Amino acid sequence: MLGDDGFPPQLAALDPPPPVLWTLGDPGLLSKNACAVVGARIASSAGLRFARGLAAELGQAGLTVTSGMARGIDGAAHEGALPTGTVAVLAGGIDDVYPPEHDNLWGRIREGGCIVSEQAPGVRAKAHDFPRRNRIISGLSRAVVVVEAELRSGSLITARLAAEQGREVLAVPGSPLEPRAKGTNDLIRQGAALCEGAEDVLRALAAPRTLREPDGRWDGAVPDDEVDAVRDRVLALLSPTAIPRDELARGVGAPAAVVFAALVELALAGEAELLPGGMVCRS
Repeated sequence: MLGDDGFPPQLAALDPPPPVLWTLGDPGLLSKNACAVVGARIASSAGLRFARGLAAELGQAGLTVTSGMARGIDGAAHEGALPTGTVAVLAGGIDDVYPPEHDNLWGRIREGGCIVSEQAPGVRAKAHDFPRRNRIISGLSRAVVVVEAELRSGSLITARLAAEQGREVLAVPGSPLEPRAKGTNDLIRQGAALCEGAEDVLRALAAPRTLREPDGRWDGAVPDDEVDAVRDRVLALLSPTAIPRDELARGVGAPAAVVFAALVELALAGEAELLPGGMVCRS
């Protein structure tokens, strides 16, 4: 629970911090230096191989690898880091194995790593829970590496959240002819560090950033009905011109946490874009 001695300090510094965490496995991994490896669910064989090898090298270098246990890049990253320690952040409760074919992977992470969620056991994940889960993946990590991602991938939301949280953001470059490289190439174009291996991650972490302090704007998970009530108003106020998220919240007349939750859902639907520095615009 937030405020307890065992609560991961890097999560306590988030805006917003999760008020409660449920864990299975070794919770000590949550307080160690970590790097997130995320990417496309429908990944290429080369991308899977790279994610698995990168995670293994990061683990051997002393970092815990975090990811979301999704299909594709996430699963490959967990596989590569299992021998040294990996953390899987779930969108549902810690017993909600999704996708179902990762049941064996879930069991191995429980035995040799840590499974974590801000949702109570028994809760089944809904679509809007996945982007909210992403802030914990990045929040537990000092750096986020995106291996493959299309332009409207949820992995790009993780990268933008990481940038807002003061984490390092790295992306693996790819061919301009490969749709799964368009998102990562765009991240590099926007200033993300290029990642060709573990050495690039370690170099980026050599000059750590200062984490943001919480400002108390989020007291816990945002109820679905509150998000539903403001989503249309949020979209109506957005334009192609970027504005600060806080300014948008004032215009909507709703708490910043509720407005941000609505923005994340709109971003996943391709109707809004979350930009670095807390800026937002209409897609």
